[in-house]
Amino acid sequence: MRIRISLAVLLILELGCSSAVRLQEEVQISPEELLTGAYSLPTDEPPAIIDRTNVLSLSSEMRHFLGENVDIKAGSSLKLHQLVYAIINKETFGLEYDDRTRTASETFSRRRGNCLSFSNMFFTMAREVGLDVHFQEVDIPPDWTFKQDAYLLNRHVNIYVNLGRDAQQVVDFNIEDFKSSYDMRIIRVNRALAHFYNNKAVENLQKGDLPAAFINLRMAIVECDSKFSPAWTSLGTVYIRKKLPNHAEAAYLQALKVDRLDLVAMSNLVALYAGRGDLEKADIYRNKVISHRKQNPYYRFHLGREAFFSHDFDTAIRHLRYAVRKRPNEDQFAFLLGLVYLQKGEEAAARRWMARAEEVAASDVLKRNYSTKMDILLSASDSLHH
Repeated sequence: MRIRISLAVLLILELGCSSAVRLQEEVQISPEELLTGAYSLPTDEPPAIIDRTNVLSLSSEMRHFLGENVDIKAGSSLKLHQLVYAIINKETFGLEYDDRTRTASETFSRRRGNCLSFSNMFFTMAREVGLDVHFQEVDIPPDWTFKQDAYLLNRHVNIYVNLGRDAQQVVDFNIEDFKSSYDMRIIRVNRALAHFYNNKAVENLQKGDLPAAFINLRMAIVECDSKFSPAWTSLGTVYIRKKLPNHAEAAYLQALKVDRLDLVAMSNLVALYAGRGDLEKADIYRNKVISHRKQNPYYRFHLGREAFFSHDFDTAIRHLRYAVRKRPNEDQFAFLLGLVYLQKGEEAAARRWMARAEEVAASDVLKRNYSTKMDILLSASDSLHH
């Protein structure tokens, strides 16, 4: 089950060549104007937007479910166990993943949603039975998909439960991909709501509903968290599709003002500046993107894989050693490094790195898998050399 959230849009610009070579004059556009001044909304039938008080509200059906499955008088650990078991048990509830972002009550009613949908539902129900719960942002490896005319950057949110006496638990519905080694940080409810409205806006963008996307983004920024950079980036995409490139530029720059490492905003600026002929600015942001990507251990792992399959083993080792230094407990980095050394004929190094992968693997199943793979690969290597 792959769970994805907070889709930040990187639009592929297609500006006319005839006007691209002429630089547009600088225009100063304030954040306030981006949110109010340039966008004309339909007055006859304005888009219906979910009120923020309804995103994390508890339905009567949810309250009944809790009464049937969770002992409100029990201790925190038991209540958490009862709630999780009731939700994942197909006989009492059952979960099914899809790409839609839903409110807590919608997710409960439909039994479907993405990771933010399930987090919304779990947060609301856990809070109702007295658990100390918080949303968390999780730095999963960068994962890009392409839909229609936009790249989508997948982000992730889960739930942190404070059980007291130094005990803590993470509830994550991304069972296949989640690792405890990922960087996580607790966020305020307002930031989680900003994620929600940004997600809804991206869903609107994919349907071509620009007015609804604009209002959802205004909700994310004005009502929830003005420092949530993906919402500013998505707002820039709305303005690109409205053929207002100066406003799009201002939105991307505002995204970088609140988060100087927003690579999606940087990439969008590269496309925007290149499209209108400002190659100097395009190069500035392109170099920033390249520099930041090279510092990302998962990107270096990706480069290492490419070099490995191209039989450029020295380059692969250079990238993978960097990745391992940044993420020493990432088992896949160590295992691939072992494979590279095995291909180079350096068996001692290969054994050392494969053993390292087995050592840091998060589960007994993974440890056994690495042990089995190591035995097979090293046995095959010994046979080739004798």
